Amino acid sequence: MRKQTQSAQERFQSVLAGLDNVYHDVESLYLYLHQNPELSMQEHETATKVADWLRQAGYDVTTGVGKTGVVGLLRNGQGPTVMLRGDMDALPIKEKTNLPYASKKVVTNSEGEEVPVMHACGHDLHTSCLVGTASLLQQSLHAWRGTVMIVAQPGEETMTGAKEMLKDGLFTRFPRPDVAIAQHTNPLPVGTIGYHIGDTMTSVVNMKITIFGKGGHGSRPQNCVDPVLIAAAIVMRLQTIVAREVPPNDTAIITVGSIHSGTSYNIIPDTATLQLTVRAYTKEIREHILEAIRRIVKAEAEASHASKEPDIEIVEFGETLHNDREPLERIVEALKPFFGEQHVMETPPMEASEDFSFFGHVPDGAGIPSAYYFLGVTNKQLYAEKGIDNVPEPHSPYYAPDREPALKAGVQALTVAALAMLGAP
Repeated sequence: MRKQTQSAQERFQSVLAGLDNVYHDVESLYLYLHQNPELSMQEHETATKVADWLRQAGYDVTTGVGKTGVVGLLRNGQGPTVMLRGDMDALPIKEKTNLPYASKKVVTNSEGEEVPVMHACGHDLHTSCLVGTASLLQQSLHAWRGTVMIVAQPGEETMTGAKEMLKDGLFTRFPRPDVAIAQHTNPLPVGTIGYHIGDTMTSVVNMKITIFGKGGHGSRPQNCVDPVLIAAAIVMRLQTIVAREVPPNDTAIITVGSIHSGTSYNIIPDTATLQLTVRAYTKEIREHILEAIRRIVKAEAEASHASKEPDIEIVEFGETLHNDREPLERIVEALKPFFGEQHVMETPPMEASEDFSFFGHVPDGAGIPSAYYFLGVTNKQLYAEKGIDNVPEPHSPYYAPDREPALKAGVQALTVAALAMLGAP
């Protein structure tokens, strides 16, 4: 492991000294993005804000990469190409934080439905810190050598954005990076950095299953095939896969997140739809679970005389996120002097998922060495004052970073991470 020298610390500190000069603009952007969230692959205003910022900062900017993605390049002599990625999309959640800048947005989703939208996963903070870091690096060309590649990515929540950008030539139209870096908000205390080397987040398969029954009057079930009953049997039986088919030492999760069927209390409907998510670290376990789901779903439908075989559709897929040891250890060693060794800690792997994985060393990835870490952004006292005992996690309607310290920590961490991987002057 490379030890950081005192001169490197001083060089990094000279770059961070410019944070006060950019913070007001970073915070202003954050407040705008938080109040104006956009759903996955609809991030048009966010992308415009990012592109305008990067142009003003002197970057060579390309928009519309992977539909709404933005790429900014800043070349500064010979050295590594370091990719910094921030995701831009929000979630269809109604915000309940009661913050003065809480989102009140309601938009039309891809299925034509009106839904509330909220940055419940911190992507507004990711984007704001990304462009703040871009400015600090542009203002400190004396302190590093190489190429900074800023990637504002759409569609992380739907596992589509990274693949769309790759398909659109992210690593062929633009320089192929020597390392890809990303950070993600986390309910750790603000100013804390969490990291894990190796498999850090699970793969994900989101599925939609449609059961076909035979509708009729609720008082005459003998003349019908009840898809609700079939769906209920499937939900219960799916939980036996992890309990009885997956080795105890392997991580696997099957969660049925929604069941939709019927219109009234006395009508047996024709169909029932299940939406579920599957999480696993290894391809072997994932494929075994998917095969078991297909087997159980078809068998339960046949056992109940379903009118036809169920429709089983994979809607979204994300690979296991793997952190490479060499770049992550270099970044961790660089972060410790700025955050304190006690605040830079190794954390267990998580069962959440991330499409940043497609850039890295995974079966369907692009093979770029990757370093992904978690940024603590929460203040437990602020929640306690609102009567909330447990700190909300991402995807909660109450999730809210402690704005100023979280933004500053995010810019500092991403800047130091970038400098740790860029060349020295």
